[in-house]
Amino acid sequence: MAEDTYPMTADGRDKLKAELEDLKVNQRPKVVERIKIARSYGDLSENSEYESAKDEQSMLESRITTIEHMLQYAQIIDSNDSDKDEVTVGKKVTFQELPDEDPETYQIVGAAEADPTSGKISNDSPIAKGLIGHRLNEEVNIPIPAGTMKVKITKVE
Repeated sequence: MAEDTYPMTADGRDKLKAELEDLKVNQRPKVVERIKIARSYGDLSENSEYESAKDEQSMLESRITTIEHMLQYAQIIDSNDSDKDEVTVGKKVTFQELPDEDPETYQIVGAAEADPTSGKISNDSPIAKGLIGHRLNEEVNIPIPAGTMKVKITKVE
């Protein structure tokens, strides 16, 4: 069975590597110390601090495993490999919902680095799926959960 790949920009990969380093070097030792202190309180069966620290350790280890997997199967997208007017993962696209909405700008990134509040949307999102492969000045009908959104691509960078 083929493993999933995780499309991401080089910047997104670097951020994941930094997060992984922080989790392993800084966060993991803190949690281990919390567990050690909680154990010193005695009876573990009714020790909520111990349970809390163990839960935190479990979440931390799960995140470490997830990031390591994503980095192992990362597919680095170089937006310079495509036509400059074509919408692809890694590019920033500005579009205007027709007939007369304000323009919106998003960078299309892999799901691992998506952050809509900072203008980065996942390539798996309905809007990104509808825009990818289209070109500057094209009008595109994008299927969204609420129906269809018609947009015009006004800038690709």
